[in-house]
Amino acid sequence: MTPRDPETLAEPIPAEPSPGAALPGALTDMPPGLAAELTAFRRDLHMHPELGNQEFRTTEAIKARLEEAGLAPRVLAIGTGLVCDIGDRDAEGVRPMLALRGDIDALPIPDTKTGTAYRSTAPGRAHACGHDVHATVVLGAGLVLADLDRRGLLPNPVRLIFQPAEEVLPGGAPDTIQAGVLEGVGRIIALHCDPKVDAGRIGLRHGPITSACDRLEIVLGGPGGHTARPHLTTDLVTAAAKVATDVPALVSRRVDARSGLAVTWGRIESGHACNVVPQHAELSGTVRCLDLDAWRLAPDLVHGAVTEIADLHRAKAEINYIKGVPPVVNEPATTELLREAMTARRGAASIEDTEQSLGGEDFSWYLEQVPGAMVRLGVRRPGDRVARDLHRGDFDVDESAIAVGVELFTAAALLDVG
Repeated sequence: MTPRDPETLAEPIPAEPSPGAALPGALTDMPPGLAAELTAFRRDLHMHPELGNQEFRTTEAIKARLEEAGLAPRVLAIGTGLVCDIGDRDAEGVRPMLALRGDIDALPIPDTKTGTAYRSTAPGRAHACGHDVHATVVLGAGLVLADLDRRGLLPNPVRLIFQPAEEVLPGGAPDTIQAGVLEGVGRIIALHCDPKVDAGRIGLRHGPITSACDRLEIVLGGPGGHTARPHLTTDLVTAAAKVATDVPALVSRRVDARSGLAVTWGRIESGHACNVVPQHAELSGTVRCLDLDAWRLAPDLVHGAVTEIADLHRAKAEINYIKGVPPVVNEPATTELLREAMTARRGAASIEDTEQSLGGEDFSWYLEQVPGAMVRLGVRRPGDRVARDLHRGDFDVDESAIAVGVELFTAAALLDVG
């Protein structure tokens, strides 16, 4: 980890005065030097990205910093990810906790940024979705809340959850939940970087904010043959092309259009020579859906459509439909808690409405168990109007967003007194 030098750390980024909810004094101000420390921490994670269920260095770095703050983090049984409680749950252990969740894994894509000293040092791996920021925000909030707890100023206990393998369907959340991280939790909050929103701002939405996401793998088979006599064999290239174009069209016509059910291909492969009809063809892609009920129907709809098209072209189809994650559906009361917290720290003008995306997020599994909400954290440099997106090798953030996230989560913990 990058060593900390308190004499050289920058002052915290000031929050604008707000007429919002009253907080106990200025208790969510970033302590002097913490903003710079967290920036260095994020850059260290960014330089050393680790894939799902392989986040050993990341886990150790977070654990070491929490222990330095006097906390007792527990590494999950799978060996990566950890959970850490702050505050007293009272003698009966019935006072519900607010959980702050941050994911910690990276993506298997190369870092293509230029001109940054903190680009990935791991070939073919990059923090191209902002999980390094998510983890750093939860860590920073934990450090502030631990200090408040030592001063007797934390109204309710808080649990930090650093979750592995969000990018691996069906996500690391089910294993994390299985480890008991939601026991005693009354509600849970999370954030996700949004490169379409300026740093210093957040996006909020009641109800669905992400979509369901499943993975689809198809293998088509036939006897193969000569391209001079396609009538004597199964033309698998044409069959694969028809599956690629017709299955999305068929599926979209067999469900309410408002559900947003969409089949999109990421890979199609067949053949090796221009004059040989191949024996195999493969397609893989994703199935995304805005609506929970339509998501439950999707496997049968997709199976039926693929089989119809394959049979029409005399191809044998093997279908592997991998259920992924349901939509993240924000609970209204928790969404309003986040609105109140951001208003208290940065003012109501720092909040904008956000749309439901077709991206998938395994935070949805937590919301199957307890109320909660996800907020979109603006990470775009103000004034930058170049279209940017997640899951790209050149993804980067305005690091001032880290302080915004810490203030938001800290204020939410102080206001969560229900």
